[in-house]
Amino acid sequence: MTDTPILRLGTRGSPLALAQAFEVKRLLQEAHSDLKDEESVEIVVIKTTGDKIQDRALSAIGGKGLFTKEIEDGLQDGSIDIAVHSMKDVPTWLPDGLEISTVLEREDPRDALFSSKANSLADLPKGAVVGSASLRRQAQIKAKRPDLEVITFRGSVQTRLRKLEEGQVDATLLAVAGLNRLKQSDLITAALSTEEMLPAPAQGAVGLEVRIGDDRVRAYVDAIHHEPTMQRITAERACLAELDGSCRTPIAALAEIEGDELYLRTMLAATDGSEIFTTERRGPISSAEEMGRSAGRELKEQAGEAFFKTLEDQQS
Repeated sequence: MTDTPILRLGTRGSPLALAQAFEVKRLLQEAHSDLKDEESVEIVVIKTTGDKIQDRALSAIGGKGLFTKEIEDGLQDGSIDIAVHSMKDVPTWLPDGLEISTVLEREDPRDALFSSKANSLADLPKGAVVGSASLRRQAQIKAKRPDLEVITFRGSVQTRLRKLEEGQVDATLLAVAGLNRLKQSDLITAALSTEEMLPAPAQGAVGLEVRIGDDRVRAYVDAIHHEPTMQRITAERACLAELDGSCRTPIAALAEIEGDELYLRTMLAATDGSEIFTTERRGPISSAEEMGRSAGRELKEQAGEAFFKTLEDQQS
């Protein structure tokens, strides 16, 4: 038996975050014989600012780092060894001394529709209320269906589905990956194609953040790393970084590996869906980061300075 844990995994406390942390624990235990004891890997729940504030949109209270800062503090002070994140929540700039060293194999990156009134966005009745906390989803919904009312809708998967059942909204969207990990994919009304709803950068990917130079921990996590997923999200996050993207800007990106090439689709939108800018890249997998940055620069050029000034005015 292990008296003290060999590894401590830091995570948020939502059911989805815990499901991801337990999946990491399972994979680590399968890969390393010295982690077989249940007590050898401890899961440490850390409440983040994003978890504490549920009555406002993320764009109004600071964006993505709200779901990672306190967990990263635990890495830096040594109270945990590994931070387990949903990669779509991770800012493109990490604190000094930390790195995303490892990603698990990506789950389905698509968005899912939940509604008792329609099987697709197109079939929702005129004036239907759609709840979503994501500016990316809101913008794409408004671009396709300007007649719909879109409201900010936060909370865990369970909270949002309860609000839907209570009739607070007529429909909502959630990530297919999260429902798969929670073993609740049977609740999905319809999975939306990526042509209909382009996902958030790195949606469906779980990342492990560690201290740079911590060779002991790296030896453990390297064994469960999935390089094709890292290649895909590297392109997507590079585009996000070029656009200085956060939860304040509607940005979507999806990279897919096709043979020995990477195919990248990206989107930048106005928050009200009135303007949508898109671009694509195809090239060798080894150029994933540059493809993403190139796509981000092109989107910037398409949108122009006035577009970003308008975004800033809306958020101030």
